[in-house]
This record gives sequence, structure tokens and C-alpha cells, in this order.
Amino acid sequence: MSSDQQTFVPPAEVFEVPVRLVGEGFRLEPLGPEHNEGDLAAWSGSIEHVRATPGFLGDWPPEEGMSPEANLADLVRHAADFAERRGFTYSILEGERDGTGEVVGCLYIYPAKADPERVHVTSWVRADRAALDKTVYETVMRWFTEVWPFDAERIDYAAR
Repeated sequence: MSSDQQTFVPPAEVFEVPVRLVGEGFRLEPLGPEHNEGDLAAWSGSIEHVRATPGFLGDWPPEEGMSPEANLADLVRHAADFAERRGFTYSILEGERDGTGEVVGCLYIYPAKADPERVHVTSWVRADRAALDKTVYETVMRWFTEVWPFDAERIDYAAR
């Protein structure tokens, strides 16, 4: 493990990475291969909306979409990052109870590429759930201050 990964979150003995957050009308759970179909449908049906979300830059999501296999590979990579504590990606699921709801977005928590001491956070929701975006942002920011070991001034998460 490189030193930038060691400074991102404390070791497992010191900090247990949360695997769940329940907010008003949504919940977060670690993104994994089991979300492939819902994740692909969520972002591919809202490409313009996702690209217009504060904090999203670059060429994701791809205009031409992705095959289910390519999306699965991406989810497997995110799950490996989570397991190895390199970064943390969560599915945003509609509903507050386990076993309910569908994928309506994603939350990404990674060290900033330009400065690994900073925390780069992005999130998106489907276009038809746009009203949920601000609720997710506000809930996640509270979560960071209450649960995560990040100083607020280290977090780069575009306001809603």
C-alpha cells in the first residue's frame, strides 16, 4: 500500500469504513457487481443530467454508453478499491429499507489525484430523481463530519 493510501483513511484497526447510510428516501450501500444492471440503467438513461451535476468533469459517463460487461468490470474495480481501502463507491438506492428500491445514483469518495491529502467526492442521481440530489449532498456532508475521519476543509464536494 502506498503512503497516499495510508493517509486517506486510518487503518482498519482504527477506522471501520461504514457500509450503510440511511437518508430521507434513500440509502447507501457499497457498489458491487450485484448492482450492475441497475447501475447501468441508472446512468445510461441520464447521461446529460449526470454530466451536468456539480463536480462532474471529463468524459464520464461515455456518450456512447457501455456494454453490461464493461460496466461490470468498472463495478468490480470499484469494489476492489473499497475492499483495499483505496476509495469508496456507494450505490444510492431508493428507499430506506434493505431489499427495497432500485439504483438511482452513486457516491464516490477517493483521494484527490492532485493532492492525496484531500478527499474528492462526487455523486449523481438519475434525472428523474433530480430532487434527491441536494438531500444526498446534505446527508453525506453530515455523515462525513459525524462518522468519517475527514476534516471538513479536506473535502472537495461540489455544493448543491
